[in-house]
Amino acid sequence: MEIFDHLAGVPGVVHGVFSRQGGVSPAPWDQLNLGMNTGDDVDRVTENRRRLLARLADGAPGLNRAFFVNQVHGDDVLVLRQGNRELEDFWAPGRQRPGHQADAMVTDEPHLALVIQVADCQAVLLADPVNRVVAAVHSGWRGSVSNIIGKTVATMAKCFQCQPENILAGVGPSLGPCCAEFIHYRDEIPPSLWKYKDKEKDYFDFWALSRDQLAQAGVLKKNMGFSHCCTRCKSSQYFSYRKQQVTGRFGAAISLV
Repeated sequence: MEIFDHLAGVPGVVHGVFSRQGGVSPAPWDQLNLGMNTGDDVDRVTENRRRLLARLADGAPGLNRAFFVNQVHGDDVLVLRQGNRELEDFWAPGRQRPGHQADAMVTDEPHLALVIQVADCQAVLLADPVNRVVAAVHSGWRGSVSNIIGKTVATMAKCFQCQPENILAGVGPSLGPCCAEFIHYRDEIPPSLWKYKDKEKDYFDFWALSRDQLAQAGVLKKNMGFSHCCTRCKSSQYFSYRKQQVTGRFGAAISLV
């Protein structure tokens, strides 16, 4: 489990990015596949999710719930405020609940792990230790185009009065500028974002784009941390859809404790 330096040691927050190792799924989902819609056996995925939650709970006694959403590469941000009915749809071992459609979650509820599942997309974890609010964001290229990162920061400010300068951010392993080729970028990516394209090739730097979107939302650059690890290059360590097509999903999680 990887810990972001910028989030490490933050009082009342536990988080982690999990590699594909340490689970029970066979190839091509080996091992710690968290994705229910990948073709893997449901019971195996359930055990993998249990292991993720148990690993998080090592540093946070009492953490026994997680929240997963149906990620659709959109820009909806699900607000899980204390007392909200949506909180009843948490996941726990032996408890399956219908998932909400969203690609980001924000909560002030303690002992609830927000879990993002990825295989090349960026998982972005956010924490406001002043107002005690955390968020988890799934940002693929479509999410980057719609600026779901900026919308999540704005939701934290609107719904929980978070000040962006207090927010700490960590961006997990994802498709790097070395491998993010978009041969149809003229149809997929708006011209305003072409400045992130390599001058020689049809490759884009979405890490730089996320850095700029966080900064434009008011997050201080000193409060940002990036793994700078390409999932396609490191597909033995992290799941990569670009590399393997049929594969699992690794997770990034954050919780208040």
